[in-house]
Amino acid sequence: MRIKKIISQNRRDFWADYECENCGHIEEHKNGYDDANFHNNVIPAMKCSKCGESANSLDSDYRPLTTKYPEGYQI
Repeated sequence: MRIKKIISQNRRDFWADYECENCGHIEEHKNGYDDANFHNNVIPAMKCSKCGESANSLDSDYRPLTTKYPEGYQI
C-alpha cells in the first residue's frame, strides 16, 4: 500500500487514503502515524484487503513520504 492522500493530521496522528500498488484498490479514511518507522516499515507491510498483496510481497520500489516533523521532535 502507499499513501494516496492525507486527509487530516493532528500532531503525528493522521487519516489518509491508501492505494494498492498491485490492483489499485483504495482503502479510504485509514489512520496512520507520522514517524519514520511507520513510513519505512508499517506502510510497505500493509496488505490490501482486496488482493492480499503488500509492497514488500510485490518487491516494489516503495518510496516513503517524509515526515511533517523531524524525528525526535516533541510536539
